[in-house]
Amino acid sequence: MKTKVAGIVFIIGSLYYLIAEAVSATFFNDSLINTYMFHTISELGIPNVNSPLSWLMNSAFILIGLTLIFGNFYKFKDFIIKNKTIFYVFTLITSFGVIIVGFIHGGNPLTSGYHTLGAVMAILGGNLLLVLISRSMGEFKQYQKITLILGIIGVIVFWILFFNMENIYMPIFERLSVYTLIVWSFITGVYLVGKN
Repeated sequence: MKTKVAGIVFIIGSLYYLIAEAVSATFFNDSLINTYMFHTISELGIPNVNSPLSWLMNSAFILIGLTLIFGNFYKFKDFIIKNKTIFYVFTLITSFGVIIVGFIHGGNPLTSGYHTLGAVMAILGGNLLLVLISRSMGEFKQYQKITLILGIIGVIVFWILFFNMENIYMPIFERLSVYTLIVWSFITGVYLVGKN
C-alpha cells in the first residue's frame, strides 16, 4: 500500500508541475511558443504583469519539492540498497532547492542570489540524484538505465546552460535540465504503482 501511495504522489506531483507550467505559460505576456523558447521557468514565477499566474508556477515548484521529500522518504528509500545517506542528502538538497525557487523569486537584485542558489541545488542536485539512484538500487534493469540516462542528460545540459547564460536559447536548456527530474518523477510513480 505504501508503495502505491508513493507512486500516486510522484505521478500527481509531476503532472501538476507540467500542467501548471503550461497554464502559466499560456497566460504569460508573450506567445506560448516564445514563452517556452525565450523565457525561463523562473520568469513564470515572478509576480508581475508579465506572469499573472505566477502563484500557480510557484505552487508547482513547491509541490514537486514536497513530492520528492515525501516519495523518497516515505517509500522509495526502501529500494535504495547502497549510498542511502548520500541519497537522503541529495533528496533534501534537490527538494529544498526547488522549494526555495518557489518562495524566493528571480528578478529581484536583493534576493536573486538565493533564487539562483535554489535553482542550482534543484537542477544540478536533482540530476546528480538520478545518477546516484540508478547505481544504488539492487538491480540495474530498464528503470535504472532510464534513470541513469535522464541524470546524465540533465547534468550535461545543466553545464551547457551554465556556460551559456546569455544565449537567447538558454531557457530551452533550462527546461531540458529540469524536465529530466520531472519525467523521472512520473516514471518512478508508474514504476512504484506497478510494484503492487
